[in-house]
Amino acid sequence: MLNKDVKKEIQQAYSKFLEARELKPRYGQKLMIAEIAKTLGSIQLNADGERQTEGHLCVIEAGTGTGKTVSYLLAALPVAKALGKKVVLATATVALQEQVVLKDLPDLIRYADLKFNFCLAKGRGRYMCLSKLDKILTSSDDTQFIPLYEDEHSEISEFDTKLYTSMMEKLGEGKWDGDRDNWHDEIDQPVWQRVTTDHRQCTGRNCKFVRQCAFFNARELLDEADCIVANHDLVLADLALGGGAILPAPEETIYIFDEGHHLPDKALNHFASHTRYKSTIRWLGQSEGQWSNLIEPLTDASYFTQIAAPTEAVFKNVRSLMEAHLPHMQEWVYALEASNEKDNDRFRRDDRQESSRQLRFEQGVVPAAMEYLARELVDAFLDLSMHLGKLHKELETLIEDDYPLVPRVDIETVHGAVGTWLARADGNLSLWKSYADTKVIENWPIARWITVTTFNDVMDYEIVSSPILASKALEKDLWSRCCGAVVTSATLTALNSFDRFKIRSGTYDDSHYSVVPSPFDYPNRAVLRIPSFAVEANFAADHTDSMIEYLPEIIDKKAGTLVLFSSRKQMLEVFDQLPADFRMLILMQGSQSKQVLVSDHKKRIDEGSGSIIFGLASFAEGVDLPGKYCTHVIIAKIPFAVPDDPLEASLAEWVESRGGNSFMQITVPDAAMRLVQACGRLLRTESDKGVVTIMDKRLITKRYGQALLNSLPPFKRELG
Repeated sequence: MLNKDVKKEIQQAYSKFLEARELKPRYGQKLMIAEIAKTLGSIQLNADGERQTEGHLCVIEAGTGTGKTVSYLLAALPVAKALGKKVVLATATVALQEQVVLKDLPDLIRYADLKFNFCLAKGRGRYMCLSKLDKILTSSDDTQFIPLYEDEHSEISEFDTKLYTSMMEKLGEGKWDGDRDNWHDEIDQPVWQRVTTDHRQCTGRNCKFVRQCAFFNARELLDEADCIVANHDLVLADLALGGGAILPAPEETIYIFDEGHHLPDKALNHFASHTRYKSTIRWLGQSEGQWSNLIEPLTDASYFTQIAAPTEAVFKNVRSLMEAHLPHMQEWVYALEASNEKDNDRFRRDDRQESSRQLRFEQGVVPAAMEYLARELVDAFLDLSMHLGKLHKELETLIEDDYPLVPRVDIETVHGAVGTWLARADGNLSLWKSYADTKVIENWPIARWITVTTFNDVMDYEIVSSPILASKALEKDLWSRCCGAVVTSATLTALNSFDRFKIRSGTYDDSHYSVVPSPFDYPNRAVLRIPSFAVEANFAADHTDSMIEYLPEIIDKKAGTLVLFSSRKQMLEVFDQLPADFRMLILMQGSQSKQVLVSDHKKRIDEGSGSIIFGLASFAEGVDLPGKYCTHVIIAKIPFAVPDDPLEASLAEWVESRGGNSFMQITVPDAAMRLVQACGRLLRTESDKGVVTIMDKRLITKRYGQALLNSLPPFKRELG
């Protein structure tokens, strides 16, 4: 039960906040604060500070305008303090992170009179590695970056050198803190990759630049913080390292996952394994002829040179094995492509990128010959990983020595290369373990597929393995271990139920689930319209023709409009066939960055002109166009997922194998959530108003259409 003193602190903080900001209490916000405080306040700890009660998860859907951030912070911070735990607030987007750090948390300290410290936590890869930057600027030999794929460029251009020099100067002048996000311009990933690091390559506290290290300086702030703002990826990365490696241990943490509907998909990305077959063969050959030169400065470290002697032979053994089986890999790809003629579910062609096609193994089961190869590669990569692990450990021992036998700079150079190889070897080991035994697993299904990629006319085969659900891993590594957690978003339910989220995230049945009402006056501020001329979007040609014919009629050329497509192909076809004067009003996704496009759209509206955005899925979520910037949202069709996406197809296959209906259990709920997100682009503040038009008659004619309509906000309806 919530402690009376903590309850009073929360109530007083909320009252002070509202009074100072001259705000009125919102019903949904009050409910959200109460629900979170009740859930977290019921957590009981034993004498060792360990949670000894269940029901410690609060899953709460709160629409735009509720004031979610203030709600969960006001409720969680006092409870966490009383329990002696830290709050880790994880978001899915940088925009929300910046809002929380720059506005919401300072506002709470200022207006609610809450006493707490906070800081922003980022992964190591967001920070400059001063050791790498120093090596690049003092040596022409870029041994720290070994390209894995053809699109990774290792050559350092004159322009790049000037950029690195400028970085070093800004660091020295104290005008930059080494944080990529704080550099004044965008930095291309290949350019940044050379001067950042990971835990395998980093020498940690033994680095001579540790006192100036941006990452470690940021890490020290975490120890003093009561609230740590991170993102979903960093939390998942920390859990993958065992928890407590970067962030506080789960047992000492109350997590808040804002934009929580992203968490299951983010988790799947972390649990997936993949490797590119031909590119792996290439990097395995990179040590040949280079290894002896690389370790020559370490000759006086006799034990290291002794265990390093067989390195090239170990690499060659794995490479030779993969080269010998390359023809078989090609045969398996041809067989999968042939099977596509009989079964579309096994093949996915990405219309947006013709250089990539995905070939799925039915039920995740691969040919027996491929399993045999996988078992051989498991043994080979295990040998390589163990060998590189020994080298890595010995290099760390040498670095830790106060009086190393060889120059520390030479140890660090080899340490970086070995760390890179070790990470790649471990990644391959994980992937091939998944392919070594692919019998059907009912309760923990795995999707497996091959993506055939072409870059600069060079073909490669990306082998992929991924669980189709993240629920088991999240339950094991997160929910069962954490002291408490809050998951919130404007879209956690699908078809007015939390079942979809529970299946994908693994949250418990005894968790606290709640939907709090939005402050928006939907019936009087917005109209949902399905026009009489709408056609069923599964008739693709007719639907595209109707879009071309009627868009100029229903769009106000002097207003702000957002048109959302589910297909880039259809978006381009519609754009190309619209009248020339109408096309002049359109800003289309892909023509420039999302940020620039939105900025140009707002500028047009501010200048009194009309503007139309043509966007795809990424514009259906997270785009904020309040007031006059968007008074009309047009949704081309029900946003069903691509049916032959490998993960979606595997999930559907699994549901069907268990006697379920994948369309009604997976496809329709997924579409319902996406449709709610798309409709959510219209009303962004309580004073906004406008129209949502959906140009897909299936919402009226199909049996599932009514269920989708019922899941939408209570707009005034004009149907057909």
